[in-house]
Amino acid sequence: MALTSSPWTVAIVSLLLLSACSRDAGGGRADNGRGGDKKAPEAGYVVLQREAVPLRLELPGRTTAFESSEVRPQVSGIIQQRLFTEGATVHAGDVLYRIDPRIYQAALSQARADLASATATRDAARTRAERLGELAKSGVVSRQDLLDAQATAEAAAAAAERARAGIATAEINLKFTQVSAPITGRIGRSVVTTGALVSAGQAEPLTTIQRLDPIFVDIQQSSAALLAFRRQVAGGGLARTSTEVNLRLEDGSRYTHAGILQFAESVVDMNTGTVTVRARFPNPEGWLLPGMYVRAEFSPVQARDAILAPQQGISRDSKGNATALVISADSKAELRTVVTERTVGDKWLVSAGLQPGDRLIVEGLSRVQPGQTVRPVAVTAAAAPSPADAAGAPTTSGAAPSPADAAGAPRTSGAAPTSAAPGSARPAPQPDAAAGPRARGGTRPATAAASG
Repeated sequence: MALTSSPWTVAIVSLLLLSACSRDAGGGRADNGRGGDKKAPEAGYVVLQREAVPLRLELPGRTTAFESSEVRPQVSGIIQQRLFTEGATVHAGDVLYRIDPRIYQAALSQARADLASATATRDAARTRAERLGELAKSGVVSRQDLLDAQATAEAAAAAAERARAGIATAEINLKFTQVSAPITGRIGRSVVTTGALVSAGQAEPLTTIQRLDPIFVDIQQSSAALLAFRRQVAGGGLARTSTEVNLRLEDGSRYTHAGILQFAESVVDMNTGTVTVRARFPNPEGWLLPGMYVRAEFSPVQARDAILAPQQGISRDSKGNATALVISADSKAELRTVVTERTVGDKWLVSAGLQPGDRLIVEGLSRVQPGQTVRPVAVTAAAAPSPADAAGAPTTSGAAPSPADAAGAPRTSGAAPTSAAPGSARPAPQPDAAAGPRARGGTRPATAAASG
């Protein structure tokens, strides 16, 4: 049966031919992608070195007055006057209150009269003892009478001294009717008013005076951390450095004056498990007030021969362990488990797992698998790539890797990168339609085509 040509037949044949050509082109692109995957990926690295690193601490603290005095009356009576302005600065010796002195003036007068009487009695007893002493020599009076007269004279002299001490006590009590400032500082509010009855030794103070310049800051440090520091200092791992302390105030601003560490208490608080470390700060402007919450920043020790690793070169595995990829001598990526103690700026302080001279991979991590051969590219500290550059190929053009590269990364970087690879002007590759699904699947990283 002969086939007849029609417009419909021609259209169908054309569509079949176009589909075949598309499949051939797609296969060619896939072959080109597989061929490009065989090329060793670039890996930006930094060389690790040992260095002395100050260990900066930031701990909470509370401000405490340098001197504090609760003013209480030492005699009882009625408040006649208040002689200070609340909130003002007073000086030691300034009179703050006057208590009714009349009863104490009368007591002083009585003490003086008692002294006069005791003095007269003493003089008479002394004269009688002297006369009996002369008579006793001639045998006119007995020896016992003489001894009695001498004892009476001595008792009268003691009574006179007691009366003199009574005068001193009465004068002191009269002076205490003027309540004076014991220290120089800023005085608070007055708890009592004129006409109030106060008593000696009462529990409630009349007012409080605090010296605020300088001022103390009591810093709370964990006893376990303090013990670890002391052990490392004794072992030579840490060295004592500066005792300077800086403050961050409650509103986040920095205090303009630096302080000095004074001492650490030898007692651990059983409720909090902390040790109080005291620092002293100048406070000429009076910005710091007792009871303020602050954060103290200081570097009391420094780590000797420490290794700092950029944060973008440290990752975490499924178990939470810190890991790093290091370029070996034969240019292969070697996976290592490391121990990180703390962050120092934008780096990790590594105590185990890395050695001086190791080439730590910090860029192109999404293209590198453990045991894979790589092309090492040195990264300079002056370069500063974006966070996406750490997951892609090293570059200086600032181009970020494609979404397929980020999705196909077998490892997660611990932090944003801080450096970029020098000398590479080639932008990070962009995946095509064929390479993208493989990169997202994580079986093979995507690579750029050799030609546009």
